[in-house]
Amino acid sequence: MPVDVALWGVLAAATGYGFRDAGAPSPFLDLLLPLAVLAVAVPLSRQRPGAAVVLVNGLCALGLADAATPANAQVLSVAVLSCRLGARVAGARGPLLVFVGCLVLDVATCAVLRVQPVWWFYTLAVLPAALLLPWLAGRYVRGRRELVREGWQLAHRLEERQHLVAERARLAERADIAADMHDSLGHVLSLVALRAGALELSPDLTDRDRADLAELRGTIADAVEHLRETVAVLHDAPDPDPEPEGKAGTAAGGPAHDTLEDLVARAVAFGVPVRWERRGTVPTLSPLVERGVYRIVQEALTNALKHAPGGTIRLRITHRTDRTHVSVVNDAPTGAATAAEGPAEGIGGRGLTGLRERVTVLGGTLRTGPHEGGFRVTADLPHQVTAHTGQRRARPASSPAARSPESAGRLAVVRGAARRRYAAAIAAPVVAAAFFVPAAVLLAWQLMTSALPPSRFDELTPGRPRTELAPLLPDRAYPYPPDHARSAPRPPGTTCEFYRSGRDLLDEVDLYRLCWSGERLVAKDTVPMKSR
Repeated sequence: MPVDVALWGVLAAATGYGFRDAGAPSPFLDLLLPLAVLAVAVPLSRQRPGAAVVLVNGLCALGLADAATPANAQVLSVAVLSCRLGARVAGARGPLLVFVGCLVLDVATCAVLRVQPVWWFYTLAVLPAALLLPWLAGRYVRGRRELVREGWQLAHRLEERQHLVAERARLAERADIAADMHDSLGHVLSLVALRAGALELSPDLTDRDRADLAELRGTIADAVEHLRETVAVLHDAPDPDPEPEGKAGTAAGGPAHDTLEDLVARAVAFGVPVRWERRGTVPTLSPLVERGVYRIVQEALTNALKHAPGGTIRLRITHRTDRTHVSVVNDAPTGAATAAEGPAEGIGGRGLTGLRERVTVLGGTLRTGPHEGGFRVTADLPHQVTAHTGQRRARPASSPAARSPESAGRLAVVRGAARRRYAAAIAAPVVAAAFFVPAAVLLAWQLMTSALPPSRFDELTPGRPRTELAPLLPDRAYPYPPDHARSAPRPPGTTCEFYRSGRDLLDEVDLYRLCWSGERLVAKDTVPMKSR
């Protein structure tokens, strides 16, 4: 991969710079071996980033065996691959186990080699920081990327849901059309068929007229059957909602402002034997309830005309305190020839199903069934549509309740994980600083309190006792002299101490060596910090 090649090139350049800057490097240990390990670790970090971190940390542990300095260029490689580990692995347990294993290896190396304190400081401060902080940065990047991806996926699912809601609205509109066709056309066609049947029995007609009327009645019956099939197709939509309250007065069940009295009068004008009565004081009904009563009576009349032509229809509407009761009973048909032109599950069955849904939505109850050889339809409706009845209507897709629970739950999980990563990204540097800052302060204090100014070094005269020279000496000797300074030739039988020649903490200054025989200064000289 080009990215892996570029990354290996950057880390190899850092390794080459560290090799050039080293005092007496080994070509194999300090250059060839790290380049080979990086060539394996960089591509390995795509599939197994934890193993890649362990490999490169082994190079850092190998650098702890250097007598000159514990640091090498591979700490940068550890930081880069640790960042890749955080960006590619979602969990925290596996990477933390990897870090613990790396630190155990580093500490064991220091213990086995019995290194000086500065090596321990490097192992317990610099290497954990190189492992932990870049990993947290990688987790932050991964969490942000997942949050953005989940957000786009949620937006995509909401868009699909919006399309489904639009399709549902279209199907609901088809169901409304089916209900309107059934309520209006079915009722009118039934009245026309009844009127044609009555005219067919008139004694003033010729045989030709009777044949034409019989053909007309048959055509109307075919139209009713086609209407039933069309309604069956259009009505295949879930939970059709009733018409909005603002449109209740113009529903397609009759002309605008058509009343129940107009419906009954029209049926009587067509020769339908209807006896009806209204009991109680007429209350102020909700437009939806008023239209519901109209639909109930219209459907009952239509079914009676179709399945029991000629039978008397008794309609009773009773207004109580808070509810209205509707009862429509038709007697058994008087003529056998036209007693039943279809089974009850025809238009009447479809209409009763839709009617029951309508009444349920309005908060009422509907009962239908045989009664004394005929059929009875009874309904009980509230005068006003309450708030809970409207809850069955479809909610808009933009409301929180319309969101997918799975999507919302997933987004909540991703947001929670992102918050935890952000908190860890803030807390980890604080915790690291709580450990690193005291150690850094201690190291700086040791370096500063072991500095011997050149003017005082010049005043130190060999042969004088320590008690006389004590006011010129620093509080303590420098505790971390390099190996070449400790192994430099010294006068026999003497013990040498080292002091820094300056207080600069960011630069490697030369060391002053004072050799004592007992409590008397024997020799003094200057040792370069780096061997030449």
